[in-house]
Order: sequence, then structure tokens, then C-alpha cells
Amino acid sequence: MTALARWCLTRRIVVIVLWLAAFAGIAVAAGVAGSAYSTDYEVPGTESGQAAALMTKAFPGQSGDSDTLVWHTDTGSVRAKAVKKRMTHALREVAKLPGVSEVHGPYGRTGDAAPDDASRRERQISADGHTAYASLVFDRPTDELHAGQVKKVVETARAAARDGLHVELGGAGIALTEAPRAQLPEVIGLGVAALVLFLAFGSLAATLLPIVTALVAVGTASAGISLLGHVMTVADFAPMLGMLIGLGVGIDYALFIVTRHRRGLRAGLSVQEAAERAVSVSGRAVVFAGATVCIALLGMLVLRLGFLNGVALAASLTVVLTVAASVTLLPALLGLIGRRALGRRERRRLAEEGPRPEEPAGLAVRWSSFVERHPKLLGLIAAVVMAVLALPALGLHLGTSDQGNNPATSTTRKAYDLLARGGPGDGHGGGFGPGVNGPLTLVGSLDGPKDRIAFEKLPHRLRETPGVAQAGGPEFDGSRSTGVITVVPDGSPQSRQTSDLVQRLRGEVLPRAAAGTTMRVHVGGITASYDDFASVIIGKLPLFVGTVIALGSLLLLLAFRSIGIPLKAALMNVAAVASSFGIVVAVFQWGWGSELLGLGSAGPIEPFLPVIMVSVLFGLSMDYQVFLVSRMYEEWQLTGDNRRAVRVGLAETSRVINSAAVIMIAVFAAFILSGDRIIAMFGIGLASAVALDAFVLRTLLVPALMHMLGGANWWLPSWLERRLPRLSIEPPPENPAPVTLPGPRDGESPLVRA
Repeated sequence: MTALARWCLTRRIVVIVLWLAAFAGIAVAAGVAGSAYSTDYEVPGTESGQAAALMTKAFPGQSGDSDTLVWHTDTGSVRAKAVKKRMTHALREVAKLPGVSEVHGPYGRTGDAAPDDASRRERQISADGHTAYASLVFDRPTDELHAGQVKKVVETARAAARDGLHVELGGAGIALTEAPRAQLPEVIGLGVAALVLFLAFGSLAATLLPIVTALVAVGTASAGISLLGHVMTVADFAPMLGMLIGLGVGIDYALFIVTRHRRGLRAGLSVQEAAERAVSVSGRAVVFAGATVCIALLGMLVLRLGFLNGVALAASLTVVLTVAASVTLLPALLGLIGRRALGRRERRRLAEEGPRPEEPAGLAVRWSSFVERHPKLLGLIAAVVMAVLALPALGLHLGTSDQGNNPATSTTRKAYDLLARGGPGDGHGGGFGPGVNGPLTLVGSLDGPKDRIAFEKLPHRLRETPGVAQAGGPEFDGSRSTGVITVVPDGSPQSRQTSDLVQRLRGEVLPRAAAGTTMRVHVGGITASYDDFASVIIGKLPLFVGTVIALGSLLLLLAFRSIGIPLKAALMNVAAVASSFGIVVAVFQWGWGSELLGLGSAGPIEPFLPVIMVSVLFGLSMDYQVFLVSRMYEEWQLTGDNRRAVRVGLAETSRVINSAAVIMIAVFAAFILSGDRIIAMFGIGLASAVALDAFVLRTLLVPALMHMLGGANWWLPSWLERRLPRLSIEPPPENPAPVTLPGPRDGESPLVRA
């Protein structure tokens, strides 16, 4: 690391130009290639996946995205002549727009729609006559739709609204017009980070370095993720997730190195020596911490889910580039600004008084001594706090939120509510029921007349099934070898009631209907795919969590030559994850403040959220564990005194860890304002986890436990010691200067290393 730092400092202009050239080149390539992100979270091999494959093969004309245009009258009926005339004209205008394939409305044929179907048209008007809808079919899947064309559809349709007539649109395609506000979170997060850095450093130049380093790395990674989407499946939320992680860890990693560099300058080292020492010492910890984050993220690969593979590689790419920028671009920038890394007052004092040893003082020392005096009480308080916050996680309900969870002001949410209720506060209570927002699709594979007869009788059997509101069809393909029945449940797509219906159909109703035939009927649709996806995730979650814990613990075992340190780290990581999930459940699943924050109504937690959050949180938790315990381990090797090692390590690292945590919390929390429910879940979950990790676990529970365990913290069987390879995170400091650190007990030598 020293040689790398020296090379980057000597050729700092070359390093800066190379980074900027790489950033510009990859950004231009990404701009030319365009994005190719995926919103398809289907799991191949599941029953819903088989239903979707059969549908695509038998009905290729229905492969485009199908959305809904809804209108509602406060008074009168949608069958009224004036309403009918106005909406017929609007539907015809929409049907003419680019990107629109078909519009099936309740008033007859529109544009190039399919032949008239009186029974279907009647089903598109609610029982009370106040609400109607039209099916809007685009000419391509959601992934390939152009947002500008969709926006024109929304504007054209909503132009038909007037007093007493409300027009809203819903569906996956329409949601493209409600894309997350990507710039606002970054600006707010970076603004708070800059303020914290300036308060910590007192130097504008030093404040800008971590931010510039993180922005260059994250910008390069973001463009790289866009290119990655052309060679593999990358989820549409991966770029923002990568940005969220990259800004947080990138600024933090640079903070640790700049802090060490400034300490070297104040100790009288030259700019070259201070930067080399900072990268050699803190840079190793940064590389190690980044490696643990990447290992945790790449643990998602064991799940073998296509879109999660893309998320894992995208996030890991971001972390790798932030680490690379921290140990190459940052030292080059440190060499460029010279002694301006210190504030004016610090430079003046250094010139007048010369270097002097830094003595830990203030709140950090007092807190460290306080924890040493009361480890049992403080450890118990911390454990109770974490346990209470984790309680809501026991009621975790995995599922995919739908547009009924969108903010109340969005057109997709309004369309969802109109279909489900017939309009808020209209006094009619009409609509079609919540199930119309997520019908089930029963796709039958038929072989011969006997199968077709059984399939034709199936809708009647389904209408008598508890939980089924409507059953329409059947429809057959040209060869009549595949049939489709649409089932509207009584419950909403995300409700447990609908999930129970899916299980009832698969386990009881359909097997009985197929008895004596070769007919095979697969249940597909939104809820079925949600449930299948959640089942796959839950089934593989123990393997995934076990893999991440094992790999992270192995790294800590190699680094700290101790059994106790990895075990405590694993326990703390699980505690942080459980407590943060408790907060996520309370906000998103229970709805505590979700509408107030503009995050929509209460709903289930996304199935892939546990996987991604466990990956990220285990990695980030390891960061703080490494920076805290490495200093304790260093002192333990020097003195063999566990109490002093814990006290000194906490006193010397708590301030920088807390500063880093505040920055990361600000960056993560700012993404709550993104307007995207999934990203907001990550923002709240990660921000709360970092807050608990830094302010409860690492500065309270971990040191309390280490004081109680004493020398057992560093125990390692001799036979294992001989067989383990050696991995050094931080080399011992050169020419350590003793400083005075107040001890909590009389008679204890206060001499410790700086």
C-alpha cells in the first residue's frame, strides 16, 4: 500500500486525469448504448413462471404491457350520453397515440381493438354505474416502453376530466411517468455530508476531498452498471441502490484516510509522508472493509436468481470503485492540496508551536471510561433497545406492494382506488372490488376434447369457490391446446386472503377439476408470482445468511486471531439486521408514518429486500467492526491489557466512527425522498441499521461485552493458530509516541500509545 500511495502522490496529475478520463469514457459509452434495466422479477421454474411462458407462446399478441384507464362520475352514470361521448372521444385519441396497440372500452370498439364483446363491455362498468374502465394495451413490454410516449397517453386521457368526472390511469407502464426523483436525495445527502465533514475538519479543501472521491467513483460505477445491463439482467432499482451504497461507503472510506492524513500533518510529517502513512495504515482497513462488503453482496449469487445476480454485481462494482478511488485518487488529491488539508488555525498553530502529541480527550474519553465502569448495566440497556426494535420483525409479511401502496396523490394510486372502491367519499361504494387490480390467470395445457370440456366447465366451479369474485372465459388459442381463464379474487393482490386463494386453487380446486383428464392448469398472475418469488427467497434465505456470516467471520478470524471477535461480530450484525427490519416493518407494513413521508399506504415487504439488506448491512457492519476492533487489537498486542485495549480503542475511534455514521445516515435517509417505495425501504432500513450499529452496538454493546469477557476476547486455540494464514489490517505505527489517557482506576498506568 505504501508503494501504491507513493506512486499516486508522485504522479498525482496522471492519476487524476486517468480517473476523469475513465469516468468520461464510460459515461459516454453508457449514454450511446442507453439503459437496459429489467422490471421482470419472475423466477423461472415456478408455477406462475410456467403460466407466463404458456401465455407468451400461445398468445404472442398479448405480450405487450396492459394498463388501465379509469373514469368515475360523482353524480349520474358513466352511461350518460355526455359522459359516454366525452370518454369515447378520449379513448379514440389515446388509441391513435404512438406506442398504443389496443384500447378495449365499455362503449364498443375503439381504434383497432378486437371485435366487440358485449359481456366483457358490461363487466367494465361497475354495478352502481359510477365507475368504468378501459384496458389499454401497449405495443411492447414495460421494459421497452418509452417514458415520453406513456406521458403523452396520461396527458391525453386526463385532459377528458372535468368537474364531476375523474380520469386516472394505472398499471406498470403508466408507473414510468412516476419515476423516482433521482437528483434530490443525492443533493440533500451530499449537503449534510459536506456540513459534517466541515465541522470535523475545519478545512474546505479537506471537506471536498471525500465528496469528490465518492462522486467520481459512484459516477463511473453508475455508467458501468448501465453497460452491465446489456450483458446480463440488472434490476431497474440497481443503479439507485448502487448510488446509495457507493455514496455512503465512498465518503466514509475517504473520511478515515483523510483523518489519518491530517493526524500525520499535525504530528509534523510532510505531506508526502502523511499521505503515504494514511494510505498504508487506514488504506489497508478500507480495502479490508470494502472486501467484506463485496463478499456480503456477492453472497446473493448463492440464491441463483437472475435479477439478484445483476444487483449483486452492480453493487459490488460500485464498492470496488469507491475503494479503488480511496487508495489512488484520494492520495493524489491529498498531494495536490498540500497542507490545506488542515484548517488555517491548525496550520498557524503548527507553524508557531510545532508538532505536539495528540491526546485523546473530551467526550470520547469520558464515554470510554464510563462504559468500562458500567459494562453490565449499559450492555443490558443496549440489548433491550435492540430487542424491542426487533419485535415488529416477527410479523414480517413478504410480498410485493402494488399501486395501492403508492402515494395518495399519484394517478396510479387514484386509479387503483377507483377500481377497488368506486371513488373515495362518493357515498356510492361502487367499483369492482380490490381483486380487479390483480386478477389471477389460469392457463391450461389441453390435450384432446376431454381436456377442453373439463376446462370449459372450470369457470362454473371457480365461481363457487370461496374467495373468487368473478371468473371469466375460457379463451383458447388457435389450436385450442391452450386455454385461459381470468379469475378476479375478493381480496387485493397483496392480501393474505388472495394468497390463500392461490394455495386453495393449486392444492384443491384444480386437481379435482383435472381428475380423470390429462389437463394441467397453472395459476399465474400478479399475486401468484409474488407468492412464488417469496417462497423461493424464504427457502434459500438460511443458506444465504449462513454463507454471508461464515465468510465474514472467517475474514475476522484471520485478521484478529480470535474466536470471540468473529462470534460477537456475527451476533451484532444479526442484531442490527433484526432491529432495522423491525423499523421497516413498522413504517411500511404497519404504515406508521408512511403516508406522512409520502411513501404510500401500508403493505407487504418486498421479498428481495431481506436478501439485499442482509448483504449490505453485514458488509457495512463489518466496516465499523474492523475500524473499532483493529485499534483495540493493536493495543492488545502492545500491552496485553484487555481493559486498556478496549478503552483506548473506543476513545480513539468513536469520534471518527460517529462522524462516518452521521454521514452515512444522512445519505441513506435522503433516499426516502426518492419517491420510490423500494428505494425508500432501503433508505430507512440502512439508515436505521447504521444508526443502531454505530451509536448502540459499536460504541456501547460491543465494548461492554469485551470488558465483561476480558482476555477471552482474544483467545484462539494453539492448534488453530498454527494453521491459520496471517492477515494484517493495520501495520504497527512507526515510532509510537506516548500520550496520557485518563484511566478509570487509581494506580493504573495512564501511558498508552497514540
